[in-house]
Amino acid sequence: MAKSESTEQSSEWTYVYRPRLMPRVAAVVAVVVVVIHVVFAALLTIENTGPDVGLSDQIGIGLVGVVEGCAIMLLARARLRLGPQGIGVRNILSEQFFRWDAVEGLVYPEGKFCARLLLPSDEHIPVLAVQARDGERAVAAMERFRDSETEYAGECQ
Repeated sequence: MAKSESTEQSSEWTYVYRPRLMPRVAAVVAVVVVVIHVVFAALLTIENTGPDVGLSDQIGIGLVGVVEGCAIMLLARARLRLGPQGIGVRNILSEQFFRWDAVEGLVYPEGKFCARLLLPSDEHIPVLAVQARDGERAVAAMERFRDSETEYAGECQ
């Protein structure tokens, strides 16, 4: 059975970085949102306020909470991958791949919560995985990026 392209690429990544704090915060917030919706759904039938509230309404409100909780958990997907072939930046929904020769650097703008991957023509994309709140881990990820850039960017030219 042939391996998929994404499986083959994943074995070539030399460094993978994920934030430490954001997934934990997202999980707590998602659970709180779901619990609030479920409690409100359960409390809807306690007192008659006019319109009839049925089981389907309660289930609907609970499911809205689950959908919102899942949307919040998308914040936990952030990832930065480095390898000889380039850089993979996964933020909320999708991963973007950049070759080393298309990247000008990774910086932390003053006052921002996450790093930015600099691209040609004054363009940039946020790197949600590298966040100021992660402290020394984020600094180590920035240093590792710069080391990898020095090592691999020369190979691309």
